[in-house]
Amino acid sequence: MTLPAPNPVSMLAGHILRRSGLSPAPSPRQAKAPSQDGTTEDSTAATAAAEAAKAEAWELVSAAQGGDTSAFGRLYDRYVDVVYRYVLFRLGDRDLAEDVTSETFLRALRRITSVSYQGRDVGAWFVTIARNIILDHVKSSRFRLEVVTDEVAEPSGAPIGNVGVQAVAGPEQQAISRATRAELLRCVAELGEDQRECIVLRFMQGLSVAETAAIMRRNEGAIKALQHRAVRRLAQLLPTGLR
Repeated sequence: MTLPAPNPVSMLAGHILRRSGLSPAPSPRQAKAPSQDGTTEDSTAATAAAEAAKAEAWELVSAAQGGDTSAFGRLYDRYVDVVYRYVLFRLGDRDLAEDVTSETFLRALRRITSVSYQGRDVGAWFVTIARNIILDHVKSSRFRLEVVTDEVAEPSGAPIGNVGVQAVAGPEQQAISRATRAELLRCVAELGEDQRECIVLRFMQGLSVAETAAIMRRNEGAIKALQHRAVRRLAQLLPTGLR
C-alpha cells in the first residue's frame, strides 16, 4: 500500500504542538522504536553533530580572541544567514536587514574578547546583538515591524549552529528542508510581537529555552509560559488540517 506524502507544514505544526504539550506525544515505546528509514539513528547522529558543531564554533571564538582574523571570518560565514533571516523577520525590510546584519558582526568583532562560553551556541550571542540593534532602531525611528515570508521561509537546513544539521532532527525538519514554511509563517505573523519572537527563536531558529531567555532578557520560567501561550494561540490560528 502506498502511503500519502507527508505535509511538511502539518508536520512542523504538529511538532510545535507536541513539544508544547498541546498535542498527544508518542508513547515511550513508540518514541524509542526506530523507523524503517532509520529516523531514530538519524536523530541521535544529528544531536551529536550539533554538539560537535557548537564546540567547533567556540573553538573559533577562542581563536578569534587570540587575534586569528580568519577564525572570525569563519564565524561570519557560519552565522550570517541565521542573523539575516532573524533580522528580516523582525524588520521586514531587506536593505535595512542587510545593514543591521553588517552592524551586528562589526559589534561582535569589537566585543569578541568579552564573550565567554556559557553552555549556549555562540549563534545566540550574535542574535542577541542583532536584537539589541533592532530595539535601538525601533526606539529611535519608530520603524514599523513587519513580517516577510519569502526569504525567511526558504529552507536553510541550518538554524543556530549553521553546519547543515537541524536543531530539532527528525522527519519534520527533513520535510521542511524540501518545502516552504510560508503557510505556517502567515499564522506566526498574526501572533503578538513577543509570542512571535519566542516561536521564531525556539522552533525556527532552534534555540533552547535558556538561549531564548538570554536573548529576550527574561528568565526561563517566563519563556516557558510565553511559549505555552504562543503555541496555544498558534493552535487556534492554524487551519484544522494543519494541527
